[in-house]
This record gives sequence, structure tokens and C-alpha cells, in this order.
Amino acid sequence: MTHVLFIPIQDRLPPVITIYDGACGSGGMLTESQNFIIDPDGGIRSNARIMLYGKEVNGETYAICKSDMMIKGNDPANIKFGSTLSMDEFAGMRFDFMLSNPPYGKSYKSEQKFILDGKDVLDPRFQVELKNFKGEAETVPATPRSSDGQLLFLMDMVSKMKPLKDSLLGTRIASVHNGSSLFTGDAGSGESNIRRTIIENDWLEAIVQLPNNLFYNTGITTYIWVLSNSKAPNRRGKVQLIDASELYQKLRKNLGAKNCEFSPEHIEKITQLYLEMQPSPQPSPAGRGSQTPVPLLHGEKGLGDEGKIKSKVFDNSDFGYYKVTVERPLRLAAQFTPERVATLRFVPALRSPMEWAYEQWGDAVYHGLTTHKAAIEAHLEQEEIELNKKQRDTLFSLKTWETQRNLMVVGERLMEAVEDERSLDFNEFSVAVDTALKLLQIKLAASEKNQILNAVTWRDEQAAKVIKKVHKLKGDDLTDRLVELDTTQEHLQDFGYWADEKPGQWIEYEPDSDLRDTENVPLTPALSHGEREPSQVIHAYFVREVRPHVEDAWIALDKTQIGYEISFNKYFYQHKPLRSLEAVTAEILQLEQETEGLLKRLVSFGDSVKI
Repeated sequence: MTHVLFIPIQDRLPPVITIYDGACGSGGMLTESQNFIIDPDGGIRSNARIMLYGKEVNGETYAICKSDMMIKGNDPANIKFGSTLSMDEFAGMRFDFMLSNPPYGKSYKSEQKFILDGKDVLDPRFQVELKNFKGEAETVPATPRSSDGQLLFLMDMVSKMKPLKDSLLGTRIASVHNGSSLFTGDAGSGESNIRRTIIENDWLEAIVQLPNNLFYNTGITTYIWVLSNSKAPNRRGKVQLIDASELYQKLRKNLGAKNCEFSPEHIEKITQLYLEMQPSPQPSPAGRGSQTPVPLLHGEKGLGDEGKIKSKVFDNSDFGYYKVTVERPLRLAAQFTPERVATLRFVPALRSPMEWAYEQWGDAVYHGLTTHKAAIEAHLEQEEIELNKKQRDTLFSLKTWETQRNLMVVGERLMEAVEDERSLDFNEFSVAVDTALKLLQIKLAASEKNQILNAVTWRDEQAAKVIKKVHKLKGDDLTDRLVELDTTQEHLQDFGYWADEKPGQWIEYEPDSDLRDTENVPLTPALSHGEREPSQVIHAYFVREVRPHVEDAWIALDKTQIGYEISFNKYFYQHKPLRSLEAVTAEILQLEQETEGLLKRLVSFGDSVKI
């Protein structure tokens, strides 16, 4: 980490150097950085004044770090005690270099109250401004799931980068993470937003994959992220991935999970490969399905008894993708039956406990609900039915029971007024229900009407599509819609507008959430197909990959999210062809020849032992 941080700018180091570690432990990374800069026997040999800063949450390691700072002549007051995530004690400070090995796979739930208030982000370190699919700037959370807070430490460091107006060298960062930081989190999630912010701002220089079992306390695969907000010209718009997972030497004796290490030659090899980074040729379309980028590849051998070390260079956009929602129409059959109408007696979300209570006491629940509360509570506990306070209040409210009973009575009256045969056209069925409500002079809230319709309908592949809305698109209205979707009239159905028999009318169908699917479309335009704009890229992918298989699908363009992920397996995996059938057959025959007669001798030996 010290090599890739300091060597690229060793001739331009400032006279005063500030170094920060937000998870400093006993201070090893801070003092190692200091030693590397001033070491006359192999380091940079700089005479710069070095100031070390850090924070540690563990009391014992904090004390060791503070003592170490005193012994080595550094200012121990620059080492703070407490959680980096809960309180930013270095707020407003900016550092030249930052490096860290934050805890990964560790929950930050106990500190979440300092970061989030519901969905609102309290700490500006953990929110970013990104453009949505329409190009509109939005402030979005940069908070990963509460079970793993490692990327929050990276965002803490990002918030402390020196602006280029204050320092031409900016800030350089090196941070160790496990694999989840590379790909965990869907488009629009906190993890993806963090990766997107770092890559779209062109701060990510390289990621180095380390060998397994390199650390004392974990055997999982780890990666070093190298960031800079002042990239060299040849690195701008590029990200280098280095696979050093097979570059190591074995230890004579294991230290916990650690059974290997880098030799000085290995570190020199990785550093040289990092420094020799060359502009990659224009990659082919980075398909997240079948196509793969074709970047520059250094296939150099490692040293000693290790394997190969490989490096590839990508454009920033190669890691991005559009998460596109593909919808299909809802098809409903409908019929009023006594059994379906009877379900209206209960709130759908509370059907199980309400149904049980009614089976126990019948209509008595409408007169003595409070007397049965203890029994219902016992039933909830026995069946392990968890309800929040609002649901419990609803369950034990007499008004709830009476409202649902009245709704059931309305359903019974509608059952008498509407034809009781099964309907395969929900659109006609809904009109019949509206007509019956008018004739019966019954007024229902939208939620009540929907509950009745939901009770007497079900999905059926043979049923007609449910119409959500009929749009009248003519003249300027039609032109505006085509411009908005960046499409032509003949392709409007690909975006959810289907031509009606009446000219100028376009039908929008109700989507079926059960049939909803998503497609990840590469962010990099598919140049071979001539697409440039995002909607063109998405539409061309849809026409190629989706439309041939599903005739009635469409793109819900307004639900499109932009995501970023990095997959080392995708970029570095090398397929090993299986052996031919002939080779396997020959090996089996050879084994049969070698083992011929062994079974008989074993059986004979067993018989002789018994005798």
C-alpha cells in the first residue's frame, strides 16, 4: 500500500505531509507509511515533516497506538478514541494521504442512529449527489446495508480529500476491503451509489486482488482500492485491475489463518506493474450478458513458487449498467362467489388472526372483543405472528371489525346484482361493478372498491389484459411523448403504449408485479449497433434480447436505475476445457486393467482370514 501510494509522486512530495487512518488499530499503517517515506535504506528518503492522524474504537489498541506515537516522536493528541462512523472528529480537515484496513463484514447497527434518521441521512459524509436516468441531479444515500459498514470508512476518507485548488497533488488513498465491496448492492443501493460516485468522479486508479490467507485473522479474498483525485494523464478515465492472487510465498508455519506472504520481490513486481499501466485499446461492448471487454493484458509470470500476476485496464464506464425494469400485462379473471365475498369480513393483512377469532366466537366478536383480547394475544404468541403497534391497534379495534362486516355486506349485494358467471375480461367486469354500485346507490372509497375487486379476482393466463389507462396522443402531445422516450411511433409499444383501434388512442396496460423482471444493460454504448443515447442503448438491447421471447413485454423507462459493480471473476477467469470423451474412456479402461484381479484376491484374503 505504501509503494503504490508514495512512489508514483515521490519526486513531488510536499514539505509537510499529513497521513490519516480512520481505523488505525495500533497504528501500524501510519508508522509504516512514515518509515517508508524517511527510510534511508530503501524508502523514498524524504526530509518532509510528517504528521500522523488516526482514530480507533478499541480501547486496548488505541492505547498501544497512542504509546507508539509518543515513543516515535509523533503527536499522540492526533490519535482519537471512539467510532469514526458515529462522530467525525476530523471534520473540516483534509489529508495528503490516507490508508486503512477497516473492519469488513461487521454490523454498524449500533451506530446507525448517528448516520440515519429513518431514510434521512444525518451525516454529510454519507450522502452523494448523482444524476438519475433522466439526467437530473439528486442527493442520494451512500449508506450500505447495516450488516457491513466497511464502505462507510472509504466514504469517510473520500470526504477528507484535498481539493485540487488547495493542492495540485490532491489526495491519494489506499484501503483494504473484501469482495463484497466490489459487487454487493443492486443499482440504486448505498453500495452501488458509493462505487458510482468514486468511479464517475474518476477517483479510482486501481484495485489489487491479494492472495487468500494473507491476513492473520481471515482467510477470505481481499482487495486494495487505490484512489486519487489527481490522476496522471494516462490514467484519466481508466481503472486498472491487478490480479495478484497467485503471487505469494508460503510461510514455514501458519500464523492463525495466515499461511503466506509477499516477498520484497513480489511487492516490487506489483508496484512495477501498477506504474507501467498503459492506455488500453478501445474495448468491445461490455455486455453484462454475453459480451466482455477486451482490455490490455499483461500476462507476466510471477516470482518464486507462485503463479501468474495479471493486469487489465478498463474504461470507467465498463463497470456501469442500466438496471431496466421489464413489465408484462396483468391478466385477471373475476367472479363473485360466497366464499370469496366472505373473505371481505377480514383485513387482508390481518386475515389469519381475524379469521381465527371469528371461528372461535362468531358474531360475538362484535360485542365482546375486549373480553377475548387475552385469548387472541395468546394465539398470536403461540403461532408466532408478529404484529407492530399499528397492526395490533387495528386488530383490536371494534371499528375495524364493523367496517369489514359492512364491506362484506356490500359484496353480497354486488354478488346479487352482477352476473355470477366467471369473467375472463376484468375490464368489462369492473364496468359491471361500477354500474351495480350506481344502481344500488352505494359509494365506496377507492381502497374499499379495490379490496372487493381483489377478493373476487385472480390471475389467469387466458384472461384479457387489464387496461390501466387510455391515452389520447395526437399532434404535439404525441411528438412530446416520442421525444421524451427517444423513440418512433412504431416502437411506442416497446415503452408500454399500444395502438388502439381508434386512431390517436394508445392503451397503457396494468403491469403484473409477479411477472415483472429486470435486465442489466451495459452502460457503455454498443457501437456496433449505432446506439448513442441511453434510451437507444436500452431499446436496442430490449429488441435483441427480450422482444423475441416475450411479445407483450415493455420497458418501464421511468424505473431505470444506474448501477456499478466490479467482478474480478468475470474479467480474470480463464476457462479450462473439459477432457475429451475419448481421453476419459481410455483412462477408465486403463484403470480397469490395473485393478483386474484385485477384487478376487481381496475376497480370497478375507476367506483365508476367516478360516
